[in-house]
Amino acid sequence: MARLYEFQSKALLRGGGVPVPEGAVASSPAEARAIAEKLGRPVVLKIQVWVTGRAGLGGIQFADTPAEAEEKAARLLGMKVKNFVVDKILVEEKLAVEFEYFAGIVMDDAAKRPLLVFSSVGGTGVEDIVRKHPDKVVRRTIDVRTGLREFEARNMVLRSGISGPALLQISDLLTKLASVARVYDARSVEVNPLVRTVDGRILAADCHLVVDDYAVYRHPDLGIEIAREFDRPPTELERVAYKAEEKDYRGTFYFLQMAEKAEEGRTLIGFHGAGGGGSMMSMDAVQSRGFTVANYCDTSGNPPASKVYRAAKVILSQPGIKGYFASGSGVASQEQYNSARGLVKAFAEENLAIPAVIRLGGNFEEEAIQILGTYLQDLPGRVEAFGRDDPPEACAARLADLVAEGGGISHEVRPMKEPLIQTSAYSFATLTGRISIDHSQCLHCESKGCISACAPRILKVDEDGRPVLAISEPEAKKGKCTECLACELYCRFHEKQAVTIELPIPGLKEYRDGIAGKS
Repeated sequence: MARLYEFQSKALLRGGGVPVPEGAVASSPAEARAIAEKLGRPVVLKIQVWVTGRAGLGGIQFADTPAEAEEKAARLLGMKVKNFVVDKILVEEKLAVEFEYFAGIVMDDAAKRPLLVFSSVGGTGVEDIVRKHPDKVVRRTIDVRTGLREFEARNMVLRSGISGPALLQISDLLTKLASVARVYDARSVEVNPLVRTVDGRILAADCHLVVDDYAVYRHPDLGIEIAREFDRPPTELERVAYKAEEKDYRGTFYFLQMAEKAEEGRTLIGFHGAGGGGSMMSMDAVQSRGFTVANYCDTSGNPPASKVYRAAKVILSQPGIKGYFASGSGVASQEQYNSARGLVKAFAEENLAIPAVIRLGGNFEEEAIQILGTYLQDLPGRVEAFGRDDPPEACAARLADLVAEGGGISHEVRPMKEPLIQTSAYSFATLTGRISIDHSQCLHCESKGCISACAPRILKVDEDGRPVLAISEPEAKKGKCTECLACELYCRFHEKQAVTIELPIPGLKEYRDGIAGKS
């Protein structure tokens, strides 16, 4: 899911007709002063970070004059709050609040509808409100076909104990809030507090909106750079990883950086999971063996080999890791030979020198184990493969043994090299890459094993004995070529290395060049 900052959320509310305080976002003390001068009244300055309890952290300040606003903005900008360095503050009119309420919309997965929660008591978290004032909290699921209708909103507000002029104002606000949530595919919207001022205005004094990650592509105007619900700004490598996932909906590639160096007395490793529950168990297993996990990565939902390859390349772009551990669900429904091929291509390109333990439980696990054992035995680092009957704890113990046997060598992040491809090579585009075949080498190949290795049967031998497409190029580009990598691996390890599959990872070359330049 993609979290928006308060100023972004309020801009959406304002566009949907929901009243919010007057104000604007500032990135410098001078801008804060200019906003305060334009408002011409006392202001509140709020740091823009994805954390709760900003007031207790000193991240909310009040100023009576533009000069004071400038002074306090200078203190707030640059302050460190958990994993954030504050670079934006919201400068708004200071409100004279008479009453506080709570309003929120979340997706009710059981009902398969949005759920609206409203409380006539505010001032704290909704969990505390429900516990202390259950009679003041009302709920209603929203029909996605009709949206929240005015009479439904009024009945809700009445049930919470509110009447009089505020009734119509709050009802109108709730219907508009529901509309904004629907338009922007929000997984959740929280307005806390919703306030009534002494002059009778009803305003969303604070708001946080989270957009469904699968709907981010429909809202390019929001400028969401990465659809992940982080509690901090994304790292450069996380941005690179997301670009590899953003437009490829075949399975899942989730990547989260967790540590840049090992804790005292522990060893840093790259972690590659498959499936949430199994991955969590596997992380527990490696951590119990004294490892610090550099990252969390999940490739599940039957991703193609190309996506697993990209995940492995991203994981191996982290300097200092001393081992690679892949383990997820023991009964995964995905075709594990795709995972194996993706790892083989990545490990071979890296000439992996650190030990790797790969546990691939699920469909075709025997074939996957055979692929890893056949093609990775000559690497400098030891790679061992296991299946569903080998528990994560035993696999983690084996990695610990291999790291110790190897003397704790660290992975070196080297610049990425462009593949050498003949300009005359026969080539065609795939969904996310390009396959090139050097036909001059194919003339000396007797097995034509790339043809039999291609399970989707998109390749054939032409009248001159050369591998070519058996389908049209547009069909291959649309996904008929599943990017299983089988043709390249067969040719690389059994024949003439005539097949090259390019799978670009935007931004990774520049990232690795930067790391190599620092070492």
